[in-house]
Amino acid sequence: MQTTPTGSTTAAIVESLTRAIVEHRLHPGAKLAEQKLADHFGVSRTLVRQALFQLAQNRLVRLEPARGAFVSAPSADEARQVFAVRRMLEAGMARDFVRGSTPARIKALKQHVALEKAAVEREDVADRTALLGDFHVRMAELMGNTVLAQLLDDLISRCALITLMYQSSAAATHSYEEHAEIVKALAARDGELAARLMDEHLRHVEENLAFDRRPPSNDIAKALAA
Repeated sequence: MQTTPTGSTTAAIVESLTRAIVEHRLHPGAKLAEQKLADHFGVSRTLVRQALFQLAQNRLVRLEPARGAFVSAPSADEARQVFAVRRMLEAGMARDFVRGSTPARIKALKQHVALEKAAVEREDVADRTALLGDFHVRMAELMGNTVLAQLLDDLISRCALITLMYQSSAAATHSYEEHAEIVKALAARDGELAARLMDEHLRHVEENLAFDRRPPSNDIAKALAA
């Protein structure tokens, strides 16, 4: 059994499960048994049920009557729709970032890309996955736009499921390299180039999705023990 951190509530369970999903330790289709989760976290099934309901609202979990909760398994159509929304949001974000760009913000993004590169080179799938997604959220945070950061955080959590199900292993290297090119354009204060590179980057990620792959499976106890 893993006891939740001191002072934690349903939010801590949501955070732990979200992290396990985003880091690809909990796979699409995995059953989330309430009693197993309650035993793991050392809490009541009521708290677990509340956490699963919140995750279902974020589309990370699906609740099925008489069957229980499962990690969502996005369809190919849903994956395409998620990336379409991201392109609309993030091209504009790149332009706006340039308008308020500062040396400190550029430095922060360069440091983030360096962490991505290190994670890719050491083949750390969990860190690599989290960092590649966090790059986009980090841009919004540095702009001071918390609403955009929250929207992207939700979308990228859904993208973690999509990439787990459909992405090829070589795509991560290209992603961090493309992030580096986006940062160069931002540093040069070229908003149109940054927007174009962001659009191309997201299109490349989508194009590298193999929609004929079968989703992997995983065991919840093993996933949460990581």
